[in-house]
Order: sequence, then structure tokens, then C-alpha cells
Amino acid sequence: MKSCRRSFMLTVVGVASSLMLPYEAWADAAPVLESDTNAQALGYRTDARKVDRAKYPKFQPGQACANCQFFQGKAGDATAPCTIFAGKLVNAKGWCSAYVKKA
Repeated sequence: MKSCRRSFMLTVVGVASSLMLPYEAWADAAPVLESDTNAQALGYRTDARKVDRAKYPKFQPGQACANCQFFQGKAGDATAPCTIFAGKLVNAKGWCSAYVKKA
């Protein structure tokens, strides 16, 4: 339960802080590293094929940052800002446990 609460709080903080950044700020953004604290808490992988399915059973094949509602890029972008990882870019082929399919 502690891990779920921590992931939720990191998600809330990420979304709230990303709303404060102007779009131009993303131009110089660094990529999210799998070793980043927030990335580790959310199980972020730059390649969704490498997700630990035993640890993240909600992961389904076909899920990727590119088709997540938090991905701020256009179709075909290799990387783009993500509202979960404020100020950083995620790989379109990546995945984290905050994944929510785009509507």
C-alpha cells in the first residue's frame, strides 16, 4: 500500500508542476532516465517491451507512452513531454505505471 500511495503522490506532484511550465520550456527538456527517482517509483522503462510484468501486472502489450493521455507529443514523435514527468521528455515507446489510454 505504501508504494501505491507514493506513486500516487509522485503522479500528482508531476501533473501539478507540469501545468506551470510554458510550452517553450519543453524545447530544452532532458529525457527521463530510468534511474530517476520518480521514474523508478513509477516503473518507467524507455522500451515498453522491457516492463517487468510480474511487478506491473496491469501492463498490457501495446501500451506505450505514445498512446497514453499524459504524452504531450504528436503522432510520430520519438520523444515528447509527459505531464507525469514534469520538465522532462519520455520515449514514445516507453511505459510507466501511470499509463492511461488516450480517449
